[in-house]
Formats: sequence, C-alpha cells, structure tokens
Amino acid sequence: MKKNKIIKIILPVIALLTFLASSSYAGNYSNHKDIVDTAVSAGKFNTLVKAIKAAGLVKTLKSDGPFTVFAPTDEAFAKLPAGTLEKLLKDTKKLKAILTFHVVPGKVMASDVVKLSSVKTVHGNTIKISTKNGVKVENAKVIATDVKVSNGVIHIIDSVILPN
Repeated sequence: MKKNKIIKIILPVIALLTFLASSSYAGNYSNHKDIVDTAVSAGKFNTLVKAIKAAGLVKTLKSDGPFTVFAPTDEAFAKLPAGTLEKLLKDTKKLKAILTFHVVPGKVMASDVVKLSSVKTVHGNTIKISTKNGVKVENAKVIATDVKVSNGVIHIIDSVILPN
C-alpha cells in the first residue's frame, strides 16, 4: 500500500521534472540567463562554450545584443573530422570566424526564420535557410527552436556550419 502512495507521488514529480528539463532545452519558457550562461547550464553545449571562450567571444555573447544563435550541440561538433576541433581551438581567428557565422544580429524567432531564404550573420556572410523537409540553415537541421534568453534567442542545430 505504501509503495502505491509513493509511486503516485513520485511519478507526477518525475513527469514535471522531465517537462521542465525538455522545456529548458527547447525554450518553452522565458530565460533570464544570457546566451553563454544558458549554453553552460544546458549541459549539451560544452564544446560550443569551450570554443566561445577560446575565441574570446564570451563578453560579446553576454552583452545586451540581441543576438540569434544557431547553436551546434556537442554531438554536432563530434561530427567534424578527427582533429578539426583541436586545430580550430588553436587558430582563434578561424574559430572566431566560424562561431560568428552561427550568430545573427537581432532576435529572429522560428516564426521569422521560416519566412526567410537567407540571413546575414555577424561574420558578414549569409546563411542559406531552407524549409524543405524541416528547417535547415546551410547543411544543419534545426532540432529545437526559440530558446529565449535575456539577450536574444537560440535555435539548436545538429551540425556545425562553415562560412564559404
């Protein structure tokens, strides 16, 4: 009998925690943290945060913005050819160029992204946007949208995109 009562209490708590965890990942709530702090707390962007620090972009991405970041997950970085990340972490100029190719000035929500065919990045190049078979930016599939942060919005992508 006690087990049933405990299960009846624990299951809703687990369901609530699961919902809150997925909401923080997919952005279904307002976040008072900036881009960097949100990436750190999510736990799925460790490589991105490491790269942001190595490129000297922490201060910029913690500033008022607003910015839209197409954020590759750790799994996205793992898709890069062996040794690529290590080389980039040593070549801060190239790393900064790649990271700023993932950042758009202004706050571009998912409802806006799907109406665009391209968008200019902080890097200065343009990202191509496709809505055929899901939303893609360059070769990366957008896997979660509208993670609202204090200085903009994050859209999560499954691959690292590279400037031309």
